[in-house]
Amino acid sequence: MTDQQKQDELDQLSINTLRLLAVDQVQKANSGHPGAPLGCAPIAYLLYHKLMKYNPKDPKWSDRDRFILSNGHASALLYGVLHLTGYDLPMSQLESFRQWGSHTPGHPEYGETAGVEVTTGPLGQGFAMAVGEAIAEKHLAATYNQAGDTSSGYNSHFPVDHHTYVLCGDGDLMEGISHESASLAGTLNLGKLIVLYDDNLISLDGPTDLSYTEDVTKRFEAYHWQVQMVDDGNDLVALEKAILSAKAETTKPSLIRVRTVIGYGSPKAGTNKVHGEALGAEAVKATKKNLGFPEDKSFYIPEEAGKNWLNAVEKGKKAQDEWNAKFAEYSKAYPVLGEQYSRTSSAKLAEGWEKAIPVFPTDKPVATRNAGQVVLNAVAKVIPELFGGAADLTASTKTIFKDSPSFHVDAKGRNVFFGVREFGMMAAVNGIAAHGGLIPFGSTFFTFSDYCRSAMRMGALMSTHSLYIFTHDSVGLGEDGPTHQPVEHLMALRAIPQLTDFRPADANETAAVWQLALERKSASFMALSRQDLPVLDAEKYKVLAGVRKGAYVLEAYGKDVVLVGTGSEVEVVMKAAEELKAAGINATVVSMPSFKIFEEQDAAYKETIFPHGVPAISCEAGATMGWYKYIGRDGVAIGIDRFGASAPGPLALEKLGISVGHVVEAAKKLVKK
Repeated sequence: MTDQQKQDELDQLSINTLRLLAVDQVQKANSGHPGAPLGCAPIAYLLYHKLMKYNPKDPKWSDRDRFILSNGHASALLYGVLHLTGYDLPMSQLESFRQWGSHTPGHPEYGETAGVEVTTGPLGQGFAMAVGEAIAEKHLAATYNQAGDTSSGYNSHFPVDHHTYVLCGDGDLMEGISHESASLAGTLNLGKLIVLYDDNLISLDGPTDLSYTEDVTKRFEAYHWQVQMVDDGNDLVALEKAILSAKAETTKPSLIRVRTVIGYGSPKAGTNKVHGEALGAEAVKATKKNLGFPEDKSFYIPEEAGKNWLNAVEKGKKAQDEWNAKFAEYSKAYPVLGEQYSRTSSAKLAEGWEKAIPVFPTDKPVATRNAGQVVLNAVAKVIPELFGGAADLTASTKTIFKDSPSFHVDAKGRNVFFGVREFGMMAAVNGIAAHGGLIPFGSTFFTFSDYCRSAMRMGALMSTHSLYIFTHDSVGLGEDGPTHQPVEHLMALRAIPQLTDFRPADANETAAVWQLALERKSASFMALSRQDLPVLDAEKYKVLAGVRKGAYVLEAYGKDVVLVGTGSEVEVVMKAAEELKAAGINATVVSMPSFKIFEEQDAAYKETIFPHGVPAISCEAGATMGWYKYIGRDGVAIGIDRFGASAPGPLALEKLGISVGHVVEAAKKLVKK
């Protein structure tokens, strides 16, 4: 037997080991998806065994290649790979697949399992987050890599030079988000994004031609991608040739269509019966027999295959050690860039950065979207890792770096023009955040948060430092009417666990909100006004300290009634309190910029804001659902539980009951009652 034949046998043994680890995980749990792992194991083997750069003992090495399993239902495949290559995922975890408390959940979860780059499962979002990962790599490479000097052992491809690999299926490409994201990736020339498409002709309902007959090759070519076809997913030579060709194409993202057989080796191969359920005991035995493995052994790793897979540990350590040595030299040659790279890769903010946040004077009203623009550009000078843009609305959302070019024109640029792709934008933001080294944001009108919501949910689930910026936050935006006027959106987004909500009352609260959003290092959103709002005295009201509590007292005339507002309605309740005082009713005025942060306070503080036995009225230009937790069922929630109307903003607010008079009238009735 020749050396090549021996290697071919070892490759096949290693691939089949991975296949059957996936089968055994699903069978033991009696839940999961064995079909894709059986078909795609050769792809995973080739990437992790031969082509990818990574270190299993340091899963967060900044210059590692990223692998994203967009078809996250195939998680058993990824868990098998991570175990075999030496990540911190022992066999006991594979045996606990999909069980309570395990690190092997039904779909890969970022932060739960070492080696999982992003949370995937909702189809298409892994693909879209991979676009964000590739955006991050390209920007960081342009920022840090230095050309023309090889004296220190580095070149123009150091310290940032890695690829983003994606495995996706038909479902990912059917989802609308894949169209948004693929179009964006082609426009941005993301040459280090390589997508391997599991083209197996089967979806959950049956053959893909029931619902999916488009020419995927022509579609991606139209997006300005390089497209290749591998006719046999078991052909490692053809697969490697295609991947190397994709790596050589540096100006276009690459799609490699790989014709696989779903459920390869099993009695159910090539059918939808192997997609989303365990094979069953007899079919498992038959599959093991077909692949030349003992039928009576579960979670079996032949010694030779185990050693072959574990080569990744030594290989990865060597690659990272070499990188570390080169980075030490790089940091001597470029100390400012070296320090900045280390700091941002560790998600640390520059010392004293908060001193750059402006304090706004009270002499004239300012829309909070405009205040946001001022803060963004002020902190940009000390937080170079801040990076992002808007969904074709930079002029409206005011989210543009004035002293930076477009990322599309110059990869050093910090302004990303995402186009009208709200869902794809926010998913890309999550991918950029998960990549590390950058703090990304996306922005659009608040009513379009409906388009963004699923991505925002994923950002919250992953606790990535993703910033979602929304403007035109109420019916106060005016004439565009109910299609553009958000009503239910605040409460809908407040319902997402782990997502921090911010609706600042003025320019100084906006500055405080920006500070907290950057400090908290988790997913958050801001809802900012189009209309001008009076500016609170930052020192008099101790605005930053108050925002840190989520809700705080602005005026304490007395305890006849509590008036609480958010955003633009804080002005309304403050004016109402003044009128009530003149009428002999003493109100306490509360600004509540964040429900989430207020809920993090202790019971004693909460009691100071909403004292027991004191009637309360809330005023917010949106759905009232959710307010009764704070004002009590006997309180009065002034809001908008209907769609808005096309009219000038002040008139729309007045007609829909968001007015000083309405608050005063409600307070008098409530106190009398």
